[in-house]
Amino acid sequence: QVQLVESGGGLKQPGESLRLSCVASGLTGDIYSMSWYRQAPGKERELVARIMSIGGRVTYADSVKGRFTISRDIRQKTVDLQMNSLKPEDTAVYYCNVETWGPQYWGQGTQVTVSS
Repeated sequence: QVQLVESGGGLKQPGESLRLSCVASGLTGDIYSMSWYRQAPGKERELVARIMSIGGRVTYADSVKGRFTISRDIRQKTVDLQMNSLKPEDTAVYYCNVETWGPQYWGQGTQVTVSS
């Protein structure tokens, strides 16, 4: 059974930093990409950052470029999201996503709240 477990969410003030981590277990196929998505109340889920397994090419949402950094360890099947200079609009539930060459998998989500 595949499980993605996120950790690191919490409450931060604007300008502070937070690091999210995701560990995947039970995967049997090769990983195509690892990503972080987020969903704010009343909004659709959106891609925050994606990193490809082959070549390590990364993609960021325009709203987080220069502030967030995604990293991964393919062997350990982990993906992290370093979030700096947090803004109130970063408040959302953050989800880890792993795409294989077959199915994709989602974590249960971790809440990030940025508020003064």
